[in-house]
Amino acid sequence: MRILIVEDDPLLGPGLKTGLAQDGYAADWVQTAALAEHALRVEHFDVAVLDLGLPGRDGLSLLRDLRAGGLMIPVLILTARDTLADKVIGLDTGADDYLAKPFDLDELTARIRALTRRSCGHAAPILRAGTLELDTQDRCVSLDGEGVPLSPKEYALVETLIARADHVVPRARLLAAGYGWEDQLESNALEVHIHHLRAKLGKQRILTVRSVGYTLVSHPSS
Repeated sequence: MRILIVEDDPLLGPGLKTGLAQDGYAADWVQTAALAEHALRVEHFDVAVLDLGLPGRDGLSLLRDLRAGGLMIPVLILTARDTLADKVIGLDTGADDYLAKPFDLDELTARIRALTRRSCGHAAPILRAGTLELDTQDRCVSLDGEGVPLSPKEYALVETLIARADHVVPRARLLAAGYGWEDQLESNALEVHIHHLRAKLGKQRILTVRSVGYTLVSHPSS
C-alpha cells in the first residue's frame, strides 16, 4: 500500500513517513498543496493523508480541486482543526475520514486500512481468494490454513493482487504499491518478488499477463 503524506510540519511529516514505513507501508511526503497535486496526478497512491493548514494553498482548496477533477483517491484529513464545524466542512468537501491532532499512530493506520478496504469494495479485514487469506489488521497471510511468512514488499504485492483477485493488475500498479520515491529499485525487482511469491504460494497462483502485469488466481489449476 502506498500513501502520500501532505504535511508542512518538518517534524511530523518525516515522523509519519517513518512510522508508516515501520508498519510496512510505502509512504512519500510532500509539504505543499502544489507538490501534492502534481504527485497525485502523475503517480498512483492508495490513500492521501492531508493536513489542512498548508502554506500558500489550503488543504481544503486542494481537496476541492481534486474531487472536481475526478480524482477519487481515499483522503484522510489529519489536522489540528478539531471543531465539529471543521469536521463537517472537511467531510462535505470530499474527505473520506477526518482525524484531529494529536493522534495515535495505531488509530491512523487502522483508519487507513478501513479506507483502502472500502475503496476496493471490501468491508471485512479478511481478504480471500480461494484458500488464500490475507488479514489486513494483523498484516499476515495464510494458505490452506497455514501461515505464510512474507517480507514487507511481498505482503504489499499480495495485498494489491488479492484485492483484485482474478483480474489483471498492471505492473506499474504493483510497483507503486511497494515502493516509494526514496526506495532503490532494481530493474527486475518486481519479477524477483513474484518469483519468491510463486515459490511460497504455488506457481499457478500468480499468472503473468505478458506486457501488462500479473493476476492472482483464486482457484489455480494443479
